[in-house]
Amino acid sequence: MPSVRQIRTLAVGVLIGVVFILFYTSRLGNDDGHRNKLDFWDRTVEGLDKNQQALPYNGAKDKDGDGNIDADDELLAKQMSERLKAAEEQAKEAANKKAPRPDAPSKVVGQGNSAAHQGDAAAAADTPAPAAAAADSEDPAAVQRRAVEAELNGILKRSPVIIFSKSYCPFSKRAKTLLLEKYNITPAPFVVELDEHDLGKPLQAYLGEKTDRTTVPNILVNGVSIGGSDDIAELDAASKLVSKIVDLGAGRVKMRARPKTA
Repeated sequence: MPSVRQIRTLAVGVLIGVVFILFYTSRLGNDDGHRNKLDFWDRTVEGLDKNQQALPYNGAKDKDGDGNIDADDELLAKQMSERLKAAEEQAKEAANKKAPRPDAPSKVVGQGNSAAHQGDAAAAADTPAPAAAAADSEDPAAVQRRAVEAELNGILKRSPVIIFSKSYCPFSKRAKTLLLEKYNITPAPFVVELDEHDLGKPLQAYLGEKTDRTTVPNILVNGVSIGGSDDIAELDAASKLVSKIVDLGAGRVKMRARPKTA
């Protein structure tokens, strides 16, 4: 039977052997793990390098023919893109210039009969009427004078006896009282209040040229002035007013004194 000392020595030897085996085994495991880690890192870096080298070929090309993709190729690609864009814009502008432009709304004519006479309508629109052209070339004073003449002709047709008056003038009031209240005149005299008329001032000036009387009242019988309030008052005082108006009326005017009221 082995002694205790021999057993102890054997146990120590076995323990040392086990430790050595464990150490050696762990060392081999660490080397494999480290090698695996290095292999993974190398594969990752290699893959990134390949992707990096492949990226320029996805969108860029070797423009300068030097065998690689570099900044010069990118600059050339950018310049070519700008030239293509400019050429496209020029082509669009040229196409727009050649394209037919729409007619102005005033010259558009519908289909059918209107379209058949489109040329005649356009020519008529471009040619001003003689009256319109003459009106455009005339002086405003001449236009107003014609308006005054037309207005006076219209007034003279209203009655054989016309009283040109002003509503605030006492002499006009005196003449109207004499002719409208003292006498009964048929047809009734037509009263024109020049201060209320749109053409009052030019009418009065025109009457001054034609009758040599520039003030109011101005009494006309068949277009002939018999004066103002003082003139007809003198004729009435001399008992000549009725005969004067009837004679100038040429049978168109009847005139008699109104009955006196108590």
